[in-house]
Amino acid sequence: MRGRGGARPRHATLERPAAGVPDAVILITHDGARHEEIFGGLDLDILKSTLKKDQRAEDAATYKRYWADTPDARRRKLLPFFWRLVTEQGSIAGNPALGSDARLSNTLRFSYPGYAEILLGQAFDNTITSNDPVRNPHETVLERLRRDLKLTRAQVATIASWDVFTAIAEHTEGATTINAGYAPLALDGADLRLLNELQAQARAPWNDARHDAFTFRLAMAYLEKARPRVLFLSFNDTDSWAHEGRYDRLLDAYAMSDRWLEELWTWLQAQPDYRGRTHLLITTDHGRGHDGDGWRHHGEKYPDAQRVWMAFVSSKMTQRGEWRGGPAVTTSQIAATLASWVGVDWNADHPAAGKPIR
Repeated sequence: MRGRGGARPRHATLERPAAGVPDAVILITHDGARHEEIFGGLDLDILKSTLKKDQRAEDAATYKRYWADTPDARRRKLLPFFWRLVTEQGSIAGNPALGSDARLSNTLRFSYPGYAEILLGQAFDNTITSNDPVRNPHETVLERLRRDLKLTRAQVATIASWDVFTAIAEHTEGATTINAGYAPLALDGADLRLLNELQAQARAPWNDARHDAFTFRLAMAYLEKARPRVLFLSFNDTDSWAHEGRYDRLLDAYAMSDRWLEELWTWLQAQPDYRGRTHLLITTDHGRGHDGDGWRHHGEKYPDAQRVWMAFVSSKMTQRGEWRGGPAVTTSQIAATLASWVGVDWNADHPAAGKPIR
């Protein structure tokens, strides 16, 4: 974790994997995370719009915590570990300032259609049209990886803040392990029992999702105890705080997720069965509006919500740092990309799906 006393340690790189250990993939999503904050950090105009009429931005605690003079300095102040990781050991697409275009292929621009596109490899705008907890009508890449890699149900897991993931993440109920919303995680241990109790007691201001802090701690406990080979970790606070109009809490949610990413990566590199064999893809389900109070909203009325970003940390990809120019990539390519990292051809029986990102 950053700032925990003493000099910052050097973090492990993508080292040689342990012999005979299968690869692992981890998909991480931050709901409704705009490219503006990912690539530019604190947006001063938005901060000013949320302050009292007579309050100076320079006096605000959020300004003092996250402001810097350049977009690069601001994003590194907000997400220091994320930017070290993706520039030194991975890559990131979607910065419009560098001509990198990452976008949705669905036109609805809200959560269920966005996550469905990620997990199915294509948009289904005519059938997946709401955020209602309706069972996914198609097999997801998570289910396919379990089948093709001959994994157990416990080895393919979704740990998510939003409760609708019980319907989104799989077509066949019970095909994989899903823990979402306020559902307790069914594993033994006093630490798990306490987490399960606390998440039920410390409820978020919104009804359909728990705080991300519980999701992360449950995911780390699941990694430690169940050793999954496929993990989907989905955070929600960035979306909910934006809808609430709390830009200060939104930035705090980004900063906290950065510390969690550092903890996760450090843990992975200390495990012989994950070190050098784990591929990370970090992205969002949709963007948000840009002008005025558009940062609070998304959906069909907000064209800017089509713009997203994708970060890759994988030994299967040689590119490092920020993408510059090149063809557009879409979230419809994520399913095939994840599958390709573990030797599965998603497009073989999904020819209309997006192709792997190389």
